[in-house]
Amino acid sequence: MTAPPTDRALRVIARCREIAACTEVPGEITRLFLTPPMHEVHELLRDWMEAAGMTVQVDAIGNLRGFWPGLKPGSPRLLIGSHLDTVPNAGAFDGILGVVLAVAIVEELRGDLLPFAIEVIGFSEEEGIRFSKPFLGSLALVAKLDATTLARTDRSGISVVQAIEAYGLDPTLLPAAALDNEAFAYLEFHIEQGPVLENEDTSLGVVEALVGQTRMELIFAGQANHAGTTPMHLRHDAMAAAAEWIVAVEDYACSHKDLVATVGKVEVTPGAGNVIAGKVTASLDIRHADDGVREASVIAILKLAETAAARRGVHITSHKQLEQPAVPLDPDLTTLLIQAATQAGSPALTLTSGAGHDAMILAPRIPSVMLFLRSPGGLSHHPDESVLPQDVEAALATAMEFLAQLRDHRTNPKDGHA
Repeated sequence: MTAPPTDRALRVIARCREIAACTEVPGEITRLFLTPPMHEVHELLRDWMEAAGMTVQVDAIGNLRGFWPGLKPGSPRLLIGSHLDTVPNAGAFDGILGVVLAVAIVEELRGDLLPFAIEVIGFSEEEGIRFSKPFLGSLALVAKLDATTLARTDRSGISVVQAIEAYGLDPTLLPAAALDNEAFAYLEFHIEQGPVLENEDTSLGVVEALVGQTRMELIFAGQANHAGTTPMHLRHDAMAAAAEWIVAVEDYACSHKDLVATVGKVEVTPGAGNVIAGKVTASLDIRHADDGVREASVIAILKLAETAAARRGVHITSHKQLEQPAVPLDPDLTTLLIQAATQAGSPALTLTSGAGHDAMILAPRIPSVMLFLRSPGGLSHHPDESVLPQDVEAALATAMEFLAQLRDHRTNPKDGHA
């Protein structure tokens, strides 16, 4: 049974749409890591957090962190959050819904203190758009922002460290962003970003694991030359080699169960209509829940690139940008969340997430759990992305029941788990 919408659900949706107006590009939703519109987002969320009784700070990577105390000083702390950045021309709910829902959960406590504190986190970066490196916000919490990452530059030549400083933050304080021993669990709400829940006419899904990912960049280096005077059999056309490979990637993924492989970005040099392409730089994104299948697929797909390049006398190079193993989420918290959804009247499916989320960074450090909300039309990373008010209400009801069960579970534990 799906819960009917309430004023609190409609308020969550309205807040997400209000935040959507904080954008770098008029007429669309584009908000990258530590760009000026993020200041506006922080101001809105800070107002809502402080009105709910939270104390608020921004850490050195730009994560917005609101704290609701527990019954005693030094109480163990439950983290609830998601990310504040977007892809270019995005929708209003990817990431930000999880943060706004977290604020609504604290509001629903109406001043009551639990045996554990709650920290609401709006991660500054998850999508990996500005610096071609995802999860900068959550990596800071697990102390894995290394010097190489901090030296990465965006298209304007600005490094991560310089971006932090330009935002008004101090990169020397990054170690202070890391989690302490009081944090005992992480809960993330997120739209599904796929069609499964809608296909099953179900509001909610509990995530059991997140698939592994490999992200790569390939460079096809041929020879730029005159399009009118160079015979076809004497060309070294980087574009033709890349095009053959892109179709081969699709064919390969279609023939292997549950594998997804995507070439989502291509840059061509010199990029003129009357010049044979001398260089093509292409992205590759491969995902599967079985790391062995994913790793074997990477090898096979790179061989396909070599074959397409060799056929045209084109040189191929590649390098990995991300190697993220599949991440199981905490089974005990997952069981509690499934029970909470049932008790709240919205039984949830169990799913594997094909998208990466901040939970996959935090899960190896602290027990983590995720709840998906249905994505109408299966749309995400798209301006028409939406949520249904009754699904938001179901998520809120489930969250409050989860807190109640977690409180009882920690007060009277049956085992040593959270």
